[in-house]
Amino acid sequence: MSKVKVVFWSGSGNTQAMADAVASGITSAGGEAEVVTFDSLSPSDAANESVIAFGCPAMGAEVLEEGTVEPFMADYETKCSGRKVALFGSYGWGDGQWMRDWQDRLVAAGASIIGGEGVIANNAPDDDAVSQCEDLGRQLAQA
Repeated sequence: MSKVKVVFWSGSGNTQAMADAVASGITSAGGEAEVVTFDSLSPSDAANESVIAFGCPAMGAEVLEEGTVEPFMADYETKCSGRKVALFGSYGWGDGQWMRDWQDRLVAAGASIIGGEGVIANNAPDDDAVSQCEDLGRQLAQA
């Protein structure tokens, strides 16, 4: 079993808690998780991973964080064809449109999305969201 990177950006700690739950699911399924922030690797390094998870909260008008995550993903999209990707993040308003848009972008670029639309949590992840993140991690470990 190879190591699965769980890459996240978090302003309040909510998405980081989700990243930790995804990692917990990976290890509970016998995998090895490496939790890192978006600024600790390049899009090219991420594209070398056949299976990877990305987490980012909704920002502004339900968009990805614009200083680090958006430029990273714009570059990653040019390199992600054939990769297996899982998505997660938290939000404080709206209905999860940023997650649907993120998924659509990656699918259009040729990535396969693990776990469907992505796991979202309204503000801090509750027990159900943590459980969904752990399930997502187990799916990543088996991908």
